[in-house]
Amino acid sequence: MGGLRTRLVVTFVVVALVSAVTATALAYRDARTAVLRRTQDAAVNDVRTRVTAVAADFDLPPDQRSLARFAAKVSDGLGARIVVARHQDLAAVSDPLADTQGRITAELRAAVRAGDGARFQRVTWRDEPYLVVGMPVTYADGDRRFSGLEVFAITDLRAERDDTAALVDSVRAGILPVMVLTAVLALLAARTVLRPVRQLGRATRELAKGDLGSRVPVKGHDELADLAETFNDTADALQASDARLREQEAKARRFVADVSHELRTPLAAMTMVATVLEEDVDQLPPDAARAARTVGRETARLSRLVEDLMEISRFDAKAVRLNAAETDLTDTVRACLALRGWTERVEVRLEEGVRAVVDRRRVDVIVANLVGNALRHGAPPVTVTLDTDGATREWVTVEVADHGPGLPPEARERVFDRFYKADTARTRSAADTDGQGSGLGTAIALENARLHGGTIDVAEGTEGGAVFTLRLPLRHTGEDAE
Repeated sequence: MGGLRTRLVVTFVVVALVSAVTATALAYRDARTAVLRRTQDAAVNDVRTRVTAVAADFDLPPDQRSLARFAAKVSDGLGARIVVARHQDLAAVSDPLADTQGRITAELRAAVRAGDGARFQRVTWRDEPYLVVGMPVTYADGDRRFSGLEVFAITDLRAERDDTAALVDSVRAGILPVMVLTAVLALLAARTVLRPVRQLGRATRELAKGDLGSRVPVKGHDELADLAETFNDTADALQASDARLREQEAKARRFVADVSHELRTPLAAMTMVATVLEEDVDQLPPDAARAARTVGRETARLSRLVEDLMEISRFDAKAVRLNAAETDLTDTVRACLALRGWTERVEVRLEEGVRAVVDRRRVDVIVANLVGNALRHGAPPVTVTLDTDGATREWVTVEVADHGPGLPPEARERVFDRFYKADTARTRSAADTDGQGSGLGTAIALENARLHGGTIDVAEGTEGGAVFTLRLPLRHTGEDAE
């Protein structure tokens, strides 16, 4: 939320700053224009009135002295402005010490000489602003003929410049308080906007963590209220869907458990019959003997499937508990291989004296499943390696590797899924020594590993084949087992 709040505040401040700068620029332009216009209108009227009054008693053509007196009289009536009077080659300045050469331009002189009224021009001389008003003096005989006398009045504009500058300074001084006020208002607005956003974000995170009862309070009738209402509707639908799925899943688990339980009794009877038939199979005709062997093999496979289904049901129902005790894992692996007659078919590389608090039976199921799959679907040599993780000795790994065709990447991603069949060459199976498995073996192995706080990974071997790696935490006596 900090990033969004910052962006909102910055946006508010930038908009306010641009508005203040724009308003200041417009105010400066309008104020400067108004001040200068008022000054130049007043200067033109004053010059026209004064020159007309003084020129009425002025005799033409003038000499240098009379021209100087004329300039002085005009200047006295204009508030001591500098006045320059010209007649042909004569020129007189009301202030003999004033430098007027750079303030009266050739363009203004030409405009005065060619026109029949007052002209003005703003100039900058030595970095200071001036207003120069010029006008020709005409004969008062009705023809308005040019008498040859030109008058120029120079007005200092520094006071006007200072007035407009003071206005700009006052506006500029007010920008900082405006920015502070804008930032405060932006923070308040951001808080108002971001509060429901934070609530929505908090509810979304709780929903993502599994709290399907998380809701957002709906306040007002704006877009954020609509968003909160939509979120609540979505959460309601998700909660209802989750409840239906959980109910269906629970029914499915009960169905599998009930079916598996109901099958145990007839399967026990079938197993007894199959055992009797197998004992007398040598005395049966060839076709009957093959049928008896098939019945016995498939009955045994069905019995394993039922047992695996019941085991998976117990895992799903969270009814599985560890019968953990301090165990020598090296002896457990050797006993697993010897019990199933795999000692001669498997190469072992076992670290001696590795002890941990585990459920020996469940570790036996894991190892038997991994080694059985490697023997059935891989190619020799099959190796089983057991070691710990060096000096820390916090984890023990059991690695089962074969040199068969291996598993493609898409099969490695799904090899622990229930009933997943990679291909016809390599199928998932339980820890058995003949026939096809139930398709639940690796799933049960992974559940047993997780029950210990461990995991099982599968990868491609460096020399081909598949490598299954069981990792279990090394818990010692005195620690609580899961």
